[in-house]
Amino acid sequence: MSTAVVGLATGMALGFAGYFGGFTAFLLVAALGAIGFVIGRTADGTVHWTQLARPSRDHGISRRGSRLK
Repeated sequence: MSTAVVGLATGMALGFAGYFGGFTAFLLVAALGAIGFVIGRTADGTVHWTQLARPSRDHGISRRGSRLK
């Protein structure tokens, strides 16, 4: 499934929650969606929970200004 389709489905879910449940339901659906996204990325193996627990000081740039590989 492409990211455009996932974004469309997420937007529709948030829209329905906001319309039928009000702002509190909108925030609840958005928070649960974000949590589900993180859990899904962790299950896929693309993100490890330690990357989310502590901030990274290395942003891929060495001291000389060239990109790290």
